[in-house]
Amino acid sequence: MSFRLSKMHLQLPFVLLALVEASFLLIAPYLAGAALPAAIIFALFSLASLFAVGLYSIRQRCSAEGVVVRVVTAITNAVVLSALVYFFLPKLGMSRGTLALSAAIAVLFSLTIRTLFHGVIGEHRFKRRALVFGAGRQAACLSELRRRADLRGVRLVAFVAAEGDEVTIAAERMIDRPPDLHHWSLQNQIDEIVVAMDDRRRAFPSHEFLECRLAGIAVLELSTFLEREAGKVRLAAVNPSSIIFGDGFQQSDLKQGLLRGFDILVSLGMLVLALPVMLVTALAIVVEDGWRAPVLFRQLRVGRYGELFHVLKFRSMRVGSEQGGAVWAAPNDPRNTKVGSCIRKTRIDELPQLINVLRGEMSLVGPRPERPEFVTQFEQSLPYYRGRHVVRPGITGWAQLCYPYGANEKDALEKLQYDLYYVKNRSLLFYLSILMQTVEVVLWTKGAR
Repeated sequence: MSFRLSKMHLQLPFVLLALVEASFLLIAPYLAGAALPAAIIFALFSLASLFAVGLYSIRQRCSAEGVVVRVVTAITNAVVLSALVYFFLPKLGMSRGTLALSAAIAVLFSLTIRTLFHGVIGEHRFKRRALVFGAGRQAACLSELRRRADLRGVRLVAFVAAEGDEVTIAAERMIDRPPDLHHWSLQNQIDEIVVAMDDRRRAFPSHEFLECRLAGIAVLELSTFLEREAGKVRLAAVNPSSIIFGDGFQQSDLKQGLLRGFDILVSLGMLVLALPVMLVTALAIVVEDGWRAPVLFRQLRVGRYGELFHVLKFRSMRVGSEQGGAVWAAPNDPRNTKVGSCIRKTRIDELPQLINVLRGEMSLVGPRPERPEFVTQFEQSLPYYRGRHVVRPGITGWAQLCYPYGANEKDALEKLQYDLYYVKNRSLLFYLSILMQTVEVVLWTKGAR
């Protein structure tokens, strides 16, 4: 089961897990002898850190050992952040011994809760049962979904061919069309019907769908279902009218102002904290390549509404590595310098883009800015590509969390679908969620090249 909060689709099993875990994270400092204010601070930082390392993500696929590493990392991070708060606000704090004991109890609680949750309850108990009405070209989109990632919250019980469909679904997943769709759905405990008809002008069963809807069975457009489950706008299942008349893509002045305010405050704070790292990085580049070689790399990119700007990065490749024209970065790219390979994996090379954010050319969160050469190519070959340019490009983004580094047009199409999902559902909560989850990408060097 899932529900929406500020345009974000939240899975009920993970929400329940977070609530239970938050309760025990608050209890842990109490058992160690801490006062309530100190316990609340520790619990909030612990919960935020667990979220940041991906332990409430539906796409998380780490092993049991990986869960242990992430829990220990998250609680350690919470200890450091709590200690900083306690240092500046000693009246709200706890002793170092109490903090260490709190952390140990918190790790034990978290691992126990997660073992019980996945072993005894399991999120499969909360899965919705769905019937797909359609078995042709539209329904084929569902066969491309990854069962362990995109279909964590739903079970596709069966497919029913609609009139006019050229069947593409395997026979073992099909059933004959029930004579009474409403009765059959109730008998088989169907929670929702996904309408994936290729041609709705031919015998659209509006009366049957109405009966089901009045009985409490949800009836969903295929595009809505795919958006909710996969976290992306599936371009194969949308058309211009669904975008024109559908919800989302709202750009109010209040929302713009809030997000811009967060961009300025957070980027200023990050610049102050990252300044020592940036100075060491600049020195390392000079030591490797000499003082005549540039430390920063400036490259023309396409920003909001198609405006061009120069993105700033620490130089990670040899000087003149692209004299032959624009080239995609490759795994273990031979053009990288020794320092460059290190700072690309840790994303340190992106830190100068905080200046781009302060200038208003970029946001902390948004679609990654592309080079004009690639944008011209993609606007001709990929539908709705211009839609990603109605917001400021970002240092990190939803596509970066959900999809690895792209190096061809197919990857660009996949990332575009995630970018459009962000543009459509952009909100302050979604923005903050992406910022927090970027911690996992940095710590575990996901998608770096």
